[in-house]
Amino acid sequence: MRRVTIYDSMSRATRIFAPMQPPRVGLYVCGLTPYAPAHVGHGRTFVIFDMVARALRRWGYRVFYVQNVTNLDDKLIARAAAENDDPLALAERHFAGFLRSMERLGARSVNYYPFATDYVPEILEQVKGLVDRGYAYVADDGSVYFEVAKFARYGALSGQKVEALKPGARVEVDPRKRAPEDFVIWKAATPGEPSWESPWGPGRPGWHIEDTAMTGRLFGAKYDLHGGGLDLNFPHHEAEIALSESATGLAPMVEYWMHSGLVAMTGEKMSKSIGNVSSLEQAIDDFGPGVLRLYYLNASYRSPVDFVPGKSLEEAREAYGRLSAPADRIAEILERDGPDRAGDPLPKELEEAAERLVDDLDTTLANDFNSREAIALLFGWARRLAEILPQIERLDGAGLTALAAPYAWATETLGLFERTPGARSGGWATVVPLLLAARARARARGDYAESDRIRDELRAAGVEVEDGADGSAWQFADAK
Repeated sequence: MRRVTIYDSMSRATRIFAPMQPPRVGLYVCGLTPYAPAHVGHGRTFVIFDMVARALRRWGYRVFYVQNVTNLDDKLIARAAAENDDPLALAERHFAGFLRSMERLGARSVNYYPFATDYVPEILEQVKGLVDRGYAYVADDGSVYFEVAKFARYGALSGQKVEALKPGARVEVDPRKRAPEDFVIWKAATPGEPSWESPWGPGRPGWHIEDTAMTGRLFGAKYDLHGGGLDLNFPHHEAEIALSESATGLAPMVEYWMHSGLVAMTGEKMSKSIGNVSSLEQAIDDFGPGVLRLYYLNASYRSPVDFVPGKSLEEAREAYGRLSAPADRIAEILERDGPDRAGDPLPKELEEAAERLVDDLDTTLANDFNSREAIALLFGWARRLAEILPQIERLDGAGLTALAAPYAWATETLGLFERTPGARSGGWATVVPLLLAARARARARGDYAESDRIRDELRAAGVEVEDGADGSAWQFADAK
């Protein structure tokens, strides 16, 4: 396994990556709350952590990557009410659209997308444990709150001081709380909203506790790597630490924290709640996945990036054209003539340069996932090949393959230069089972209209679903 360093947000230092049980790595990334279509800002976070998982796997680590789905919260309930829809069905639809965007972007490294509502038993168990241990209290209406004052390390990740939290500013004014910084982990039911029975009456999970219930079940009390956008550093990730370590008595909950910089539009964080968003699906339609991935990765993952409509992706498209031109030409020749094509042998000096570059690319990316410097190395290689294009046209298949090795590296680790992005033979094997799971959840709650809608969308994409006593099976329509 290659030596890897990571900037750890908790220690505020770059550390050598040492998983608890090498080569196994538990990676958890806070995912989508699908109350509206995904935007360009979402795409950056998930492409960055797709790169992290891809690279670690290349270097010999066995990564189990989990990305949660918050399929029920206040925003979903409010949006569903405004649209006269069921919040769980609304979440399923937007998540299906998100999956299509991730497939098109080549972000296929996630092993499991757990839904919050599928972990209610684990959430209730954790809430009860926190109440029993004295870290949480029950309000008069049956809501349960975590008492921040009981957890001395609250604020260690973000540097946020508890005494700085003022009612009505950074925290919600709520007379049911003992202190303004306390946060709800079980919300008493409101008429007309989805709810579950609990020892404190019907209710639903609070936001923060879904993640710790999931990771406790999937990884145990401690795991290797937690990622997410910088906007989640406080209060969400701070709350996760407090909940997990209070529930288990074991610390640290996570060995390494990674936070990606945000995408800003006109200097302000891109956010669905603000409304300054640019559709991810539309950006992929207009510019293609390679351009978008280059835009995301051609900067330090920890740095914010500014998105200027009509400019940012046009510049990225021009840069991607220059970067990919030699790779495209080599691929075209090999696709036409095959890898055994006759021609001139590759000069030894170029062969060795390509080999050195691949090693340099690995070394560069392993330094805190420095994709910007890796892409700079690729631009240098593209310029060199462009200067000797007539010579390249005369090379044999082995020589062309050797010259393409740095581009093959970029495809494997950065997701660039994919010849058939979104090809059904690759990602569909992951996406279809997830959509079938969504369909099964709809059927379980009696929402047959939603179940039929998912089946019809799959059929429109060329996937036939057959229901049987043992569940649903699928195949491509032309495979019958």
